Amino acid sequence: MTSLIELRILEGPNLYFPRAAVKLTLDITPLAEAPDETVQRFARRIGLKNVRQGAAGSGFRQRFATRAVARLVRSIAGESGTARLAVRVRPTNDPHQIVVAFPWRHRNKGEALGRAVAEVLDALPGADIDVLVSEVAQRLATVEAGAAPTTIKPRIPVVAVTGTNGKTTTSRMIAHIARTNGLLVGWSNTDGIYIDGELVEPGDYSGPSGAGRVLAHKQVQLAVTETARGGILLKGIGLTRNDVSVVTNVTADHLGLQGIDTVDQLAEVKAVVPRITRPDGWAVLNGDDPRVLAMRQVIKAQPWVFSRDPDSPAVREVLNSGGRATTVIDGWVAVLTPGRDADPLIELVDVPMTLAGLSRFNVENTLAAASAALAIGMPRDVVVEGLRTFRPDAEHNPGRMNFFSIGEVSVVMDLAHNEAGLEALIEIMNGVRRPGARILLGLGVVGDRQDELIEQLGEIAGRDADVLAICHKERYLRGRTTDELDVLMRAGAERVGATHIVSWPTEVSGLEALVAQAQPGDVVGIMCHAERQECYDWIAGKGGTPDSPEHLAEKVRAARD
Repeated sequence: MTSLIELRILEGPNLYFPRAAVKLTLDITPLAEAPDETVQRFARRIGLKNVRQGAAGSGFRQRFATRAVARLVRSIAGESGTARLAVRVRPTNDPHQIVVAFPWRHRNKGEALGRAVAEVLDALPGADIDVLVSEVAQRLATVEAGAAPTTIKPRIPVVAVTGTNGKTTTSRMIAHIARTNGLLVGWSNTDGIYIDGELVEPGDYSGPSGAGRVLAHKQVQLAVTETARGGILLKGIGLTRNDVSVVTNVTADHLGLQGIDTVDQLAEVKAVVPRITRPDGWAVLNGDDPRVLAMRQVIKAQPWVFSRDPDSPAVREVLNSGGRATTVIDGWVAVLTPGRDADPLIELVDVPMTLAGLSRFNVENTLAAASAALAIGMPRDVVVEGLRTFRPDAEHNPGRMNFFSIGEVSVVMDLAHNEAGLEALIEIMNGVRRPGARILLGLGVVGDRQDELIEQLGEIAGRDADVLAICHKERYLRGRTTDELDVLMRAGAERVGATHIVSWPTEVSGLEALVAQAQPGDVVGIMCHAERQECYDWIAGKGGTPDSPEHLAEKVRAARD
């Protein structure tokens, strides 16, 4: 058995350090199960004195092991000629595994140190520890240094956006505002890389490679980067810093992957983005999300919060500390600055993305985008014009809250990939449903979600939809089968009494079936991810048309009446 489960090179700021690091996932069973005499000898060799190692296999032994491995890393590094090495150790949900991280300046040396640590652990309990540690340190000293980190130091301003929900919409709004100001903007997100509004490379570029490609474009004047959890954990952030950061929210999503098992741990990952914001820059934080607001404790930048409640404690605290806030006062997006009167920018009803003020999440995205645009230096009137002209359609915000009309039936397409996203989708569907009309929902999930989350999505859909269909995403099964996902979604829906559910192999076939059942005034929603363009084409082929902001406002008024 080998102790080294994974060695990962993180090329930039990451969960553990604000610079490139080596991350080791180690099986500590050899140390956790070793006899007391071996453990004591090992501890003396690496310079630990007066240890209380606990019994083999106990929780005390496991805690000793995490301390001892950190000391082992420093000992090998020190004896090979590297002094004062920082080391971070974190537990995992498996008591026999830990994560160890340390910075690196030269790739070969960093990798070799990680393998040397695993070699010592592999040799327990039978090896001559005194000799083995010296041997691996001597070999490490002879290893060729290797390449330096490739982390990019930006030459232009960067706005970095992260969060569980709203990243893509918020980053698109910021980019649109900047383009309204005449700047040539490059931005990267889960759809691809865009240069001046044109998609130049499709794909998920929410990691460091997306930011790198945007910054490599010599004509780009402002970079807007969507930074997702996976990129931070698997590769690190590709940039040394950003000028403005935005954290939209933190909710349960992608848990159980890469050692992130709780929402609090997920918040730690997202906090990497504002942690590397320049001290003279701004960290735009969701004041209504306690985990996001708590990131004020780890940032060096100036705080700028956004909140739908102008009297929230978050707004008061940040203003009292000299920061800024963006909120809603009397239906207006307003900016608050210490010692000044509130500055009303624009009425929410004039911001198309808020769906006539109906979408709570898009109100928050609007506040976040306005804050970031002002923080990066966009003129006030340009921000207002950008908010007024950014629309929830396939051109400006593909796949996010896109409204269409097919005759007298409304159709809305949205990613809605987690609980918060699905609740937001249902919220706006209710907002345009005429009295007595129905909600028909196409439910679909991607395979890399926990069973509990998939069942919860089924429960929400079964509770709130009048007609429910399952629409599978064959391109995003990610190791699962459609039958397996079907069982989980149905289990959740059945908990709230929804049993008559038809499954469809694709999003398009599910959308077609739901629209065929719809009556005038009904609202059809599709959780669309895999076949966005195909759904657009099908709607157009049925004579469907995108809803203008004016038409959407009419639907909202009709629903309220």
